[in-house]
Amino acid sequence: MAATKSTAKKKAAPKGKKAEKKTAAPRVRKTATKKKEEGVSKLRIRVRAYEHKILDASVKQIMDTALRYDATIVGPTPLPTEKKKYTVNRSSFIFKDAREQFEMRVHKRLIDILNPSPKVVEALTNLNLPSGVNIDVKMT
Repeated sequence: MAATKSTAKKKAAPKGKKAEKKTAAPRVRKTATKKKEEGVSKLRIRVRAYEHKILDASVKQIMDTALRYDATIVGPTPLPTEKKKYTVNRSSFIFKDAREQFEMRVHKRLIDILNPSPKVVEALTNLNLPSGVNIDVKMT
């Protein structure tokens, strides 16, 4: 049996009815849209550290302090880990093929505090966090 082209015809819609086109569902943006509402201030805290355990302990301490003063918290949101890779020759003069690779990882978290009261801001400035934790605070 030889393979031949199929001569099947497409089915036509019955008379009096139009053929319905299949349309794709409308695309919905997954990213949050920025809506600037009046009177809503936000304290955005970015926490960075080399060790994730110290970072998580610091974030927990920040959240406990904010919750103690009845603040509304969004987060902590994990941000992508920044990886810095370094390749170094093992010897100083010859043996170019012998190399070592090192990597530094910077773990990051983001915390938003909505409508912070002055007590919350004061309590957060007086926090004692472990060394090796870098904090950036922005008021928007």
